[in-house]
Amino acid sequence: MEIHCFSVNPFYENTYLFWTDPDQAVLIDPGFYTPVEEQQFLSFLESNELTLSKLILTHAHVDHVFGLQFIFKNFGLKPCLHASEMTIYRSANAVSGMYGLRQFEYPEPGEYLEAGPGQTFGGVNFDVFYTPGHSPGSLSFYAPDHGVLFSGDVLFEGSIGRTDLPGGDFDTLIRSIRTELFPLPGQTRVYSGHGGVTTIGQERVTNPFLQ
Repeated sequence: MEIHCFSVNPFYENTYLFWTDPDQAVLIDPGFYTPVEEQQFLSFLESNELTLSKLILTHAHVDHVFGLQFIFKNFGLKPCLHASEMTIYRSANAVSGMYGLRQFEYPEPGEYLEAGPGQTFGGVNFDVFYTPGHSPGSLSFYAPDHGVLFSGDVLFEGSIGRTDLPGGDFDTLIRSIRTELFPLPGQTRVYSGHGGVTTIGQERVTNPFLQ
């Protein structure tokens, strides 16, 4: 599996693009905010001869959805997300205004995702975990054949997602991490919504919120 991270927008959000087949590239959490960021993404696709086939969301906080309309306009793709995240999705524009950022458009969701094993995105097999706590409908995507976890804002290197936003709950988040993510193999590489890459094993031992 090839993975490329775009660190974008004022929140330094990690937007991920992955593929095994260049005709089935998948985008996770498009946070593209500026024309420069959008063009860099288009140029990356072109230079690597990639075709975008799917758009999925770990969750719908504003920094993870700025680029939805850009993707819909250019590729006709609508986001796939958990149904419990729709209240957050609908409020994204209002939250953007609260931060003094621009208003933006975004499409209706394409389909609702459910937790469960054996789901395929871009030809890659995933176990999808329901991991609320940072937001009510957070999902984490684990590719067992590649030892990769896309955790959104649930688990970071040395930290966890904030729980003081609407729909957040600290105890729920800790339970999600302990019951859904920490049982994964220790060598699993964790690609988070912000910051660097870590592993499940490292976070079990060193994450101060989970000791």
